[in-house]
Amino acid sequence: MNERDSNLLSRLFALQDLNYKAFHCALIPTVDPNAVIGVRTPMLRALAKEFGQTAQAKEFLKQLPHKYYEENNLHGMLISSMKDYGQAVAALDSFLPYVDNWATCDLIRPKIFKKQHAELPQKVRIWMASEHTYTVRFGIEMLMSFYLDEHFRPKYLDWVSSVRSQEYYVNMMIAWYFATALAKQYDAALPYLEEQRLDQWTHNKTIQKAIESYRISPEQKEHLRGLRRKT
Repeated sequence: MNERDSNLLSRLFALQDLNYKAFHCALIPTVDPNAVIGVRTPMLRALAKEFGQTAQAKEFLKQLPHKYYEENNLHGMLISSMKDYGQAVAALDSFLPYVDNWATCDLIRPKIFKKQHAELPQKVRIWMASEHTYTVRFGIEMLMSFYLDEHFRPKYLDWVSSVRSQEYYVNMMIAWYFATALAKQYDAALPYLEEQRLDQWTHNKTIQKAIESYRISPEQKEHLRGLRRKT
């Protein structure tokens, strides 16, 4: 470990909250508790904003894999703040294979993607075809984050519904995507449940999450309840 790495880790450990670590480790069961320092997200974001302005940040992004969960989250935050689309995509292609949990995956949301609505979907489709759990999850999340409003296309529902996985964290993201699609594009998303185009677990989880949403009307929820599939 060089001096720059040691300095960054010292700063991370200076922000350590052991009570938060104990609480948060229970939420990320795929991560070794020994790899978790215990830094609250607002503090980590503040550090990322400051650290991202330094020359060391570029070197840090090349140093994969990282040892600690917070280093991975810091890495994801730095990518999210990148202002160049090509740079962000290249950084993601390097980093996503090392993502080992849903929390790190879900905090990555590059701001530049909002301006690349024409280019991004084809890259998303490549991510969704990956054999790596969190790369697939990330791809689906990008469609959920950026393509369920004015840039929505019905074909994106087909892309997500065609994903078949045994991975809980992929199927949960599919359910989250379709529940959000029901809230924003109800008429387009509903047939995927009426025609049972999702596997049974994901189908029922979608309905559960949709019924919990305040953005879906009581009448719509009642119809969705009738679409539950029994084992």
